[in-house]
Parts: sequence; C-alpha cells; structure tokens
Amino acid sequence: MRTFANVQELKAAVGEKFGPTEWRTITQEQVNLFADATDDHQWIHVDVERAKEGPFGGTIAHGYLSLSLLPSFMFELVRVDGIQMGVNYGLNKVRFPRPVPVGARVRALGELSDVKGTPAGYLSNLKMTIEIEGERRPACIAETLSLYIPEGFTTGNG
Repeated sequence: MRTFANVQELKAAVGEKFGPTEWRTITQEQVNLFADATDDHQWIHVDVERAKEGPFGGTIAHGYLSLSLLPSFMFELVRVDGIQMGVNYGLNKVRFPRPVPVGARVRALGELSDVKGTPAGYLSNLKMTIEIEGERRPACIAETLSLYIPEGFTTGNG
C-alpha cells in the first residue's frame, strides 16, 4: 500500500502505478449472496449444474460483483492521510473484458490518472484493473473517481 501524507502528495503522484493487491478467491457463496442482494439470479451465476453445460463450463461471477470489489481493493493500494474523509464519487468508464469463473483468484492494480481541486474537495481518477490469475485479459477495467475532503475543509453548504 502507498500512503500519502495529504492530497498534495497524492496529486504529485499522478501517472504512478500501484499494486498489485493480494489475490482473492471468488466463491459460489459470494456469487449467491450478490445474486440475492441484486435480484440477479441468472443461471450462469447461480445454477451450478446447468452452468456446467453452459458457455463458460461453470458458474461465473456477476460483472457488477467484480466491480463491487474495487473499494476494498483500493484500500489495499492507496491511503491518503490529512483528510476528513474520502468518498466514492463515481465512475467514468467500466468494461468487463473477461468473465470470472467461480473458484478463480483475482487481484487489482491501479494507475493514478488525475487529481484536481474542485469546490467540494479533491477529485482523483484511479484506473483500476482486476486481473484473473492465469488469464491474459482482465476481468474488469474501471476509471474510479474518489473525492477527498481535506481536514478543516467546508463546502459552505451547512
């Protein structure tokens, strides 16, 4: 993990790469819980027997399950001190080039694309790539936006 003393240090790191994170195994239990949470029970995710005969040879994680791992992966890659808080601000671009088979291991890499001041704080753009162990193509590539609010900073919206 790379720790920055403040947002100015983070801003000076634009262009740098971070990671990889530790490997994580995607389990059928995770997939089933995600299906329940999102009401997406498509058979390629939850029907283990039927999925064996399907196009992927077994169940696969939801693309949005892979995407949902990004915040926890980010905590393994980057830490910014000297702030009140950091919040997810959104995404600029997301792609799912390869499905993640249940039982596969995934990890993430990051590349800091931009940090700019805004009236609400500092907005960073961290391009995240989730790799699948043993695969050439990644599971997910996403430009994540985080808003860092420095200590003592107020927006005037009180």
